[in-house]
Amino acid sequence: MNITIVSSSPRQQSVTVRVAKFLQQYLSEKYPQHQYTILKLSEHPLPFVEDVWSTPAHAPEQYRNLASLVFATDAFVIVTPEYNGGYSVAMKNLFDHFPKQTHKTFGIVTASDGALGGMRAAQQMQNMICGLFGIPCPNMLIVPAMTKKFDAEGKLIEESFTNAIHTFAHEFLWLAEAVYTKKVK
Repeated sequence: MNITIVSSSPRQQSVTVRVAKFLQQYLSEKYPQHQYTILKLSEHPLPFVEDVWSTPAHAPEQYRNLASLVFATDAFVIVTPEYNGGYSVAMKNLFDHFPKQTHKTFGIVTASDGALGGMRAAQQMQNMICGLFGIPCPNMLIVPAMTKKFDAEGKLIEESFTNAIHTFAHEFLWLAEAVYTKKVK
């Protein structure tokens, strides 16, 4: 499967990208049968949605590589910060350009330096994913006190968080593989 890890912060100095980097490394080591790509929205600024692109060929030339990545993705892991109780507008804008992600599994990861770790954003993302015709994994990875758990290079510095990561990865991939297997039959 092609799995895209979306680092949803549009900020060049994003701290949530630490979690995306860690997950790419972790998943590649533990589940090497799949391909993992990080999509940093800070590197792909999109205009606010005016057009919906249903295939890469329908996307403007400067966004065709991005469109090809989105359409080739079999499952997504969305890593988002929480902004004022909500998820990243840049991430919402991405999926507004490519709205129908039918039968694709979505892993929800939120990260915040606050005590709730982005829980309110995670709850909202479940509704958004269903609106895309995607399938949200019920087991989410909520990362409170994020900068105390991951360093600037994306390395885990709080070993006690390993069980939460393992459970999220296992449950997300179980669901993603089941959906993918059913879809390709």
